Amino acid sequence: MREKLRTSLNDALKARDKRRAATLRLVSAAIKDRDIDARGSGKEQISDDEILALLQKMVKQREESAEIYAQNGREELAEQEREEIAIIEEFLPRPMSEEDVDQAISDAIAETGAESVKDMGRVIGLLKENYPGRIDFGKAAGLVKAKLSN
Repeated sequence: MREKLRTSLNDALKARDKRRAATLRLVSAAIKDRDIDARGSGKEQISDDEILALLQKMVKQREESAEIYAQNGREELAEQEREEIAIIEEFLPRPMSEEDVDQAISDAIAETGAESVKDMGRVIGLLKENYPGRIDFGKAAGLVKAKLSN
């Protein structure tokens, strides 16, 4: 993951693609910040799963910003945020379809033996372990809760 980011940044610099280079620099800086924080807890650097979570968070932040900019008539800033989202999403695994997410939730419920909403944490934990970066866990939590409530 780190090597792919580094290579993409170098390619963007060579191509003089300012938007791509600036976005990839922001990603690299965020990863370095997390690495520094990780050293405080005895880890050398963050894992690829943690990098995926960081990238997802960055996409979510940009989606929110783009929406706010668009609502306030700042379409050029909203478009800038959308461009950054597209660049960051290149490094994320392809998201699962709704049907696949539904099946994964059913499988996780069966595997954990979850019977009520009290068991929701175990189901979400298993999903995070098996499908890092491929499921929107905010939406998945609602689906898990609905399945366990029935």
